[in-house]
Amino acid sequence: MTYQEKKSVVSLISSILIFASYFAYMYPQRPAGGLESTEILRYWGSFVLILTLVSIIAHIVISIVFNIVFRITTGEKEPTFADELDKIIELRSFRNSFFVFILGFLLAMGSLVIDYPPQVMFVILIISGFISDVIGSVTKFYHYRKGV
Repeated sequence: MTYQEKKSVVSLISSILIFASYFAYMYPQRPAGGLESTEILRYWGSFVLILTLVSIIAHIVISIVFNIVFRITTGEKEPTFADELDKIIELRSFRNSFFVFILGFLLAMGSLVIDYPPQVMFVILIISGFISDVIGSVTKFYHYRKGV
């Protein structure tokens, strides 16, 4: 496997583990009040904000650790340039990821229009963010493996 393929696999696995562990930690702490209480909205708002921060910090740390381990095990440095193929693959993975997130965002807003509780909107946003991250990593891996 090339460096980019390995990095895509590590990104995919780390995204799944970060989301699963954070969800397993936070979901049992949700308030048991009514569906419209401000406590529920505060919980889901903090859930999204903290998940975003935790995910960014964890991805940075995992990327640094991956580069260190890659260099130790292979003796090679991380590629310092991106050619046309790398840029095309990056753009396609970003496009697919963005498309999935926007679709989830529209579904979340649609859930409010058809009078679902606001917590449904938050759940849809969280799930669409997770799926878009996974789709981006899978798209990169696929295109590095099969070509453009």
